[in-house]
Amino acid sequence: MILGLLREEKIPHERRTPFTPAQCKLVMDQFRGTAMAIQPCAYRCYPDDEYRAAGVEVREDLGDCDYLLGIKEVPPDKLIEGKSYLFFSHTIKKQTYNRPLLREILSRNVRLIDYECLVDEQDNRVIGFGRFAGLVGAYNAFMGYGRKYGLFELPHAESLHDKKEMFNALENVALPNVKIAVTGGGRVGNGACETFGAVEMRKVTPYEFLNYTFREPVYVQLHSEDYYVSRDGSPYSSHAFHNDPAAFRCTFSENRSFASVTDIIVHCAYWDPRADILFSRERMKDPDFRVSVIADITCDIDGSIPSTTRPSTISDKFYGYNPLTGEEDDPLSKQAIMVMAIDNLPCELPRDASEGFGKHLFERVLPHMLEHDNGLIERATIAREGQLMPRFAYLKDFVEES
Repeated sequence: MILGLLREEKIPHERRTPFTPAQCKLVMDQFRGTAMAIQPCAYRCYPDDEYRAAGVEVREDLGDCDYLLGIKEVPPDKLIEGKSYLFFSHTIKKQTYNRPLLREILSRNVRLIDYECLVDEQDNRVIGFGRFAGLVGAYNAFMGYGRKYGLFELPHAESLHDKKEMFNALENVALPNVKIAVTGGGRVGNGACETFGAVEMRKVTPYEFLNYTFREPVYVQLHSEDYYVSRDGSPYSSHAFHNDPAAFRCTFSENRSFASVTDIIVHCAYWDPRADILFSRERMKDPDFRVSVIADITCDIDGSIPSTTRPSTISDKFYGYNPLTGEEDDPLSKQAIMVMAIDNLPCELPRDASEGFGKHLFERVLPHMLEHDNGLIERATIAREGQLMPRFAYLKDFVEES
């Protein structure tokens, strides 16, 4: 069995990798008879020589590999006929920009296994980069607030070696007694809280956050039950909310609620389009709408955060949203709300993100690929031998649409 690691060829170039050099050696030691090869790359976060030192063959041609692993989408013209690929395809939500990719996958009889679809029997994802998106997103929230009010400057996370250096950069940051609301209790939200914990920021309860004032900066981690209520007055039920979010009303921006006391939002919660948005454009015009910086890690364009009108980028992280005009503005202007909405945040910590991802790939996925699959790989297989798998048959019209 030969595993091949692809060079990331989507533009802008991706620096992350599915496995670090040390992890590649672990794979070959643990799974006897398994070899690894990697395409040469000048911009990968681990240089080619580190892979060579770990016993990985560095070569251009991966045509003899049984599995080809990448991170981002493989350009359609780079797909090898009949091969098995693992990468984030960004096709399962019918993303139109990747329709040509899915068509080519089917045309070339490629087996596509999507990391996003690697789920257990309860549909819980087993692998992803969410934690690192949260870590960096919270760091960027600090950076944005400091820049907006001229309090301090932070180095860009991508200029630092790793997470440890990023946390060290926060040691001398002095925030006023701001209130920060983190939405979401999954990997992304917990990653954001990890950054706040690194600077020993005080965590408070939702009740304390709403009702008390503090002499120090504080943050709260909000879950759906903290800002959604049933429209018919029945008690909140997580099962009912996830099955029918339209039956619930969002209270985040109601008078004297979270929007009235929050300075910085770090938005990490998954949003179902059937659910209420967090707040409206009209609500953002109100004088008591206190939020001045929004780090929208979800980056849902025109989604639950109306000021997220476009993605920002790693090199140009922030833009302003003027709630009075509804237009983009200078993020440093007094009337603008500063927005960060980067859709590839883990790229700012490529070494840490690769190591964390590879650890879960090794522990949770490879045994099913290389030894015995209990259904994990099959559930994540979108296409095989020119056909969509039954779990993804709903994409047929999307593929055929002209």
